[in-house]
Amino acid sequence: MRNSSSVLRSGLTVAVAALPLALASAAVAGPGISVSTTGSTVSVTTSSCTSINGSWGTASLLTSSQGSFAQGRQVTLSGTATSQSAAWSNVTPGTYTVIVICSDGTTAGTQSVVVSTAPSPSRSVTPSASPSRGVMGGVGGSSTDYGTVTLVAGGTLVGSGLLGTAWYLRRRNRPHRV
Repeated sequence: MRNSSSVLRSGLTVAVAALPLALASAAVAGPGISVSTTGSTVSVTTSSCTSINGSWGTASLLTSSQGSFAQGRQVTLSGTATSQSAAWSNVTPGTYTVIVICSDGTTAGTQSVVVSTAPSPSRSVTPSASPSRGVMGGVGGSSTDYGTVTLVAGGTLVGSGLLGTAWYLRRRNRPHRV
């Protein structure tokens, strides 16, 4: 008897602890819509509707002056069992309300959306390619592998520069005769 009462108490504890989880999952799995805008296009997505005779339902885009679903721009939902969607193009800037009614007559959701004016085209600066290894400070000219001809030509220029400097300095130190 003593064991059965502790089992009964633990069963009630588990049931009470599981109740909030069941309620939370029901709230998460509830109906809803997701509305987005891209330029002058408004789109709505839902996963709440079921297909009845090949129809998922209808979505309506209402302006602030329209009061009922029938007054808005209506679009038929298309999609699959996991996701249904609709879109309106060439929507002028303003505030709108999107309403989705499934084919069984239930409302999947209502959401407001603001369509803003399209930004004017602007010139964008394209960055130039940067060196792959940066500046390589302190490395100097040894960062590139030069060929033999380039090294011989450079050595010849440096040598002739040294000879020219020595000749100029020696000639300058001689006394001038009149």
